[in-house]
Amino acid sequence: MYPSGPPFPWNSQPCPVEASTLYSFASRCFHFIHEAVTILMDTAILCFGILPWFWKVSGNLVAYLGLDAENEIMHTLSFLAGVMIWSQQTIWLFFRDMFKGICLSILLGPPIVAAIIFIVQKGGPYLAIYLWAFMFALSLVMMTLYPILIAPLFNKFTPLPDGELREKIEKLAASLKFPLKKLFVVDGSTRSSHSNAYMYGFFNNKRIVLYDTLIQQCTNEEEVVAVIAHELGHWKLNHTMYSFIAVQILTFLQFGGYTLVRNSKDLFESFGFDTQPILIGLIIFQHTVIPLQHLVNFGLNLVSRTFEFQADAFAKKLGYAKALCAGLIKLQEENLSAMNTDPWYSAYHYSHPPLVERLAAIEEPDSKKED
Repeated sequence: MYPSGPPFPWNSQPCPVEASTLYSFASRCFHFIHEAVTILMDTAILCFGILPWFWKVSGNLVAYLGLDAENEIMHTLSFLAGVMIWSQQTIWLFFRDMFKGICLSILLGPPIVAAIIFIVQKGGPYLAIYLWAFMFALSLVMMTLYPILIAPLFNKFTPLPDGELREKIEKLAASLKFPLKKLFVVDGSTRSSHSNAYMYGFFNNKRIVLYDTLIQQCTNEEEVVAVIAHELGHWKLNHTMYSFIAVQILTFLQFGGYTLVRNSKDLFESFGFDTQPILIGLIIFQHTVIPLQHLVNFGLNLVSRTFEFQADAFAKKLGYAKALCAGLIKLQEENLSAMNTDPWYSAYHYSHPPLVERLAAIEEPDSKKED
């Protein structure tokens, strides 16, 4: 079964619209199958009491190793190790990345989990505040360390060579008073043909990273600079800060909700547990609020889409309207993203507006917007 319209000849290259349509169709099919399998697996786990059984098995393993099975931290780490081993899909993963990912999980996971359990055990009436403060501090540390220590383990970052492209980007950053310290190119092409650009760093130590695919796919340097102008628009309009604050508020509300049910004996018993492990309580709470999370994600998508339109408008005001449109079209062709989808479907599922909507907004006269 294929999308409406005759399939293109197999011995020829599809046009961008056909390629995007086929890719979107295959992606939808995969998503449908993935969601169906996930629902079946979650239902089986609940109906057959697999979660409490796995928790007991992990406790028996701790005792078998001669450790204290009553120590909830040791029990939880044993449980998480089993979950990690069970969930690895080595057929689909690149072995080197998988090995590095497992090593990072082993290195970072235990102290973080142990800290969360300790906070829950000692938190008292201010538990939600303590949990949020810990996660806030952890997020700041990870935002600092990830691009410097972790990301280079998986990708190669090299300084953008001197030349006209570098000069244009530095000139643009300087005109906006963006404190650019370093400009990198990352070898994104080793894993995907998708292209992107992003920035990171705190205060006056900002860095911009270009995917090598972005440079390869854009026909001229002006298109690359236009994409950077869009990203700088997010910074200038404080979109990153607003998003970070929103995440912190939602995190605090989640922990607040968890504190209301963490001592509910009936809740744990309804899932087959005769004890009340902290990690299991967090997992159960996350499952019970899934419907609410969908509503929250929908709201976040609407905000994200608004930010994208605003960043496009920012780049347009800088004089990059034509180059940005050309760059977006090129990236669309290479990334095979949906060009024009149903507005309601797009609003719920996509954090970025479809290409057609973005181009229309960029090409709309400024006088019409003011009216």
